Amino acid sequence: MPQFIFAYHGGQKPDSPEEGAKMMARWQAWIDDLGDAMVNPGNPVGKSKTVSADGVADDGGSNPLAGFSVVEADSIDAAINMAKACPFIEMGSIEVAEMMEM
Repeated sequence: MPQFIFAYHGGQKPDSPEEGAKMMARWQAWIDDLGDAMVNPGNPVGKSKTVSADGVADDGGSNPLAGFSVVEADSIDAAINMAKACPFIEMGSIEVAEMMEM
């Protein structure tokens, strides 16, 4: 079955530990709902740097990566439906791309 990467962009830290706990509970419920389709729930990422032939930029670009997950789905449309149900969508965006086998 094809695998898809979810690249999370945007978001912010919760305003309080209580808000953080609520978000984590919603996140875990979403993961649980996906069951075996969730291949790797991933992790948030820290400040990024962009490396190019011109050098290294410290800002991570105009829409820096906030984290990632890997899911299995029959199609990109099915993966998009999974992403639409993710609680992260309320505070940022999710880029969905099929992982190609080499």
